[in-house]
Amino acid sequence: MSADHLDPGTEIVFQWRKWDGSPHWRHQCVWLGSDSWGDWVGQPAGWLSERPGRSFATHGPNVTLVPASGDYALTVNRDHPQGMRIYIDLAWDVHAGDAEGAPDPLLFTGIDMDLDVVRIDGERGTWLDDVDEWDEHRVRYAYPADVQEHLLALAVDLEQRVRAQLEPFDDATADVWLDRLEALALPRRA
Repeated sequence: MSADHLDPGTEIVFQWRKWDGSPHWRHQCVWLGSDSWGDWVGQPAGWLSERPGRSFATHGPNVTLVPASGDYALTVNRDHPQGMRIYIDLAWDVHAGDAEGAPDPLLFTGIDMDLDVVRIDGERGTWLDDVDEWDEHRVRYAYPADVQEHLLALAVDLEQRVRAQLEPFDDATADVWLDRLEALALPRRA
């Protein structure tokens, strides 16, 4: 079940877990809508992100694209204090619904697969992040060989597409959704 029948601004939860089912990041978000790239959710400034042992309120708004493939989530920030514009979580089975696959438009879930593609505005640029965590966890959690192959190839492809700023990894695509999020004028929570 897609969340595309929800009204923009409807509160949802985006819950990540690790391959073994243990909880990971949980984000307070709102539904924004869908386009040809997939589903878009947003997190207004001051809303909470938390995981076991850590939590923070967002400094500025961000939007996340969940493509139909469910193998990554593209987050684009506006006004990030360190200039982080793009953060892509490589993933497995990201979808609207619970961890067992039951439909739930108010809950997005997915498995965080460690590898990330990051773009910082400025000198640092774009890079593949958390390769060390990927190397550790693919052994610890026994990621299947086909999953490893797919995600490694996808990571390289995504890094190249982010560097080239191809759609939807360009600024203009996400800015439309960031503007829609800010137009909702949702209150800060922290």
